[in-house]
Amino acid sequence: MSTITTYTRKHFDPVHPDPGLLCVEDFAHALPMICRGNGHVTTFWSVGEHCICCAKEAAARGYSRRLVLACLLHDASECYMSDVPRPLKQEMPRYREIEDHLLSVIYEKYLGSDLTAEEQRMMKQIDNDLLWYDLTNLLEEPQAGDAPKLHITLDYAVRPFDAVEKEYLELFEQYQYRETGDERR
Repeated sequence: MSTITTYTRKHFDPVHPDPGLLCVEDFAHALPMICRGNGHVTTFWSVGEHCICCAKEAAARGYSRRLVLACLLHDASECYMSDVPRPLKQEMPRYREIEDHLLSVIYEKYLGSDLTAEEQRMMKQIDNDLLWYDLTNLLEEPQAGDAPKLHITLDYAVRPFDAVEKEYLELFEQYQYRETGDERR
């Protein structure tokens, strides 16, 4: 079988994604249950929490609604493909190719188009800034250089899965793409 059964009981093929089967409820439910760092952290911290923090940081930096939503969705592929640690993922070109394609399909469905190179750069900066804090706080591993400036306050308290799921859906609803001509609506 080349599909997985999702939380919403869809049969989804991550290698050949059908945009009609993508479902934000699946992202919002699965990502809070996936631990960052493949579980190698001092306390549970979910991919869902990470995505929420990325979106909130983008909003706090005054970025467009589109970029805030992109930050919320930037790890949505992991609800179908899991969270592979960066050092391993760098050695898996086919995996990255599949993941990049899946993310493009997700962005096209929920943002109207794939990310531009500049949007990709801005989102990656937020992702890397938060990773600095994750490694410092979740592994108690001092990081090189000065702490990146964040516009939000990080709280690594573990929350119930359903609370993270609910907040993810609320942020999605708040920032979802609507054809209005004004992306900052």
